[in-house]
Parts: sequence; structure tokens; C-alpha cells
Amino acid sequence: MNIVCLDLEGVLVPEIWIAFAEETGIPELKRTTRDEPDYDKLMNYRINILKEHGLGLKEIQETIAKIDPMLFRSDPMPGAKEFLDELREITQVIIISDTFTQFAGPLMKKLGYPTIFCNSLEVAEDGEITGFKMRIENSKLTTV
Repeated sequence: MNIVCLDLEGVLVPEIWIAFAEETGIPELKRTTRDEPDYDKLMNYRINILKEHGLGLKEIQETIAKIDPMLFRSDPMPGAKEFLDELREITQVIIISDTFTQFAGPLMKKLGYPTIFCNSLEVAEDGEITGFKMRIENSKLTTV
């Protein structure tokens, strides 16, 4: 059996943190793993910026709700859902992402609920993002 593994952000949907940075006008949130390869350091940086600006999960999810994978103009594969649907007709597909379950849910609905392996956020009752939990160390490499 063959299994196709895909990343999510920048492949099927826009980079969530970049979209959120543009929505909020906070350019520091545009940093990705291309800019800071140490994921723990990057996420702690992002969490501190969110805290400084009084932003939490709710605001990020509101931005995510506006993302439409089928209209992702800069996507190298316009029509991400259709692409996934056709690919799943011929083989198994797993999305392996550094995103979080709290971000992925609405996007997975828009993409027809493909299987995704991702991380999770630690969120306080008031919606403040207080930390994160990696699904597995070196998740993409280890999973593949």
C-alpha cells in the first residue's frame, strides 16, 4: 500500500500565522520555521507576542474561519480540496503538520476531513494560549 504524506500550511492552505499577522497588523507573527527552525523557540516567541497584544485562540480561529483553501490564490495547487479528493481515490493520504488541532479543525472540514497528524495547544479558560504540546518529537521526520 502507498501512502502520500503532505504538509498543510503553504501547501494546501495559507500559512496560518502569516494570515493572522496580516489580519492583526503584527508583523512579528509572520515568522515561520523558515525564519526560526527551533520550533519550541518560535512557538514561545509567538505565545509571548499574543500575550503582549491580549490575543488568544478565539482571534486566531476567527482568522482561520476566513481561510478558503479553494480560493487560495498563491497555492501552487489551486483547488486543494479537489486535489485531495482525487488523490484519495487512488491512495491513502495523511497530512503531517506542525499546526494545532485547534487550528486544523475548521480547515479539515473545508478540505473534506482528510487524516491529519498535528500538535495541540494548551489554552486557559479565558482563551489565552499558555503553551503547546508536540504530538511527537521531530513529528514530520519521525512520522514519515
